[in-house]
Amino acid sequence: MDWDKLRIFHAVADAGSLTHAGETLHLSQSAVSRQVRALEESLNTTLFHRHARGLILTEQGELLFDATRAMTKRLDAASARIRDSEEEVFGELRVTTTIGFGSLWLAPRLSRLYEKYPDLNINLMLDERVLDLPMREADVAIRMKEPSQADLVRKRLMSVRMRLYASRNYLAEHNTPETMEDLRDHRLICQNVASEQVSAGATLVRELMSYDLPNILTVNNYFGCLQAVRNDLGVGVLPHYVAIDDPEIVRVLPDVESNAVPVFLAFPEELRQSKRISAFRDFVLEQIGEQKKRAQMFEND
Repeated sequence: MDWDKLRIFHAVADAGSLTHAGETLHLSQSAVSRQVRALEESLNTTLFHRHARGLILTEQGELLFDATRAMTKRLDAASARIRDSEEEVFGELRVTTTIGFGSLWLAPRLSRLYEKYPDLNINLMLDERVLDLPMREADVAIRMKEPSQADLVRKRLMSVRMRLYASRNYLAEHNTPETMEDLRDHRLICQNVASEQVSAGATLVRELMSYDLPNILTVNNYFGCLQAVRNDLGVGVLPHYVAIDDPEIVRVLPDVESNAVPVFLAFPEELRQSKRISAFRDFVLEQIGEQKKRAQMFEND
């Protein structure tokens, strides 16, 4: 099969439109159409159902699109490895992690990474869904469990625990809870147990709700929970690292916490020599080391 025709087919299948594919490829719609028809003729099959609203892949088209998608991801990986300079760090790095960790821990620290590597472009993909690193859905992942794929390089970064926190302003206006029963006098802010989250966090929330708390605010991510706590709405379930970075957040009921959640950094084996991956990994480890030092100071105060 003609590689150029496959490239055009992939663009059309991805866009679902000859016109949009042409814009991406900088080709006219007629030129794109001719190449697709030529590919169909060479394969003696129909790849698209054509209708007024666009193009829909046939069964044979889906098979070919799966193949070109895998080829494209492999080519992207090869291109990334080729572009990696021996001395410089530049280009795009696709980082995937959870909404909570990405918004509360990673994003606020990225300015320090950019100071060191101004030509590095981070594509931060926040999703509770675990993206497929071997299939190149992302370059590097930070996840709240050890990756299951065998062909990944992985490193355990730290452990996270979910604990109870409130703002200083809130506690100044309300009695600080001393027992679990005291929580009935406060609004509990937490993730909905049905939302995607680490199992340790959901287990803690279920335990808290077993006390028949009358006033509860549920959110589908920890970023929303933190904003509610910061705005004095009640006592919230949050990952422990937020209090280290925010002096206005105070822990309450110090005996209440979730089981430890392991945090792992992982990337495909084929990117082991990538300068961008190395730079990002070293940055994350450095930031975690600094936070551990602050945590020790925080506990000693």
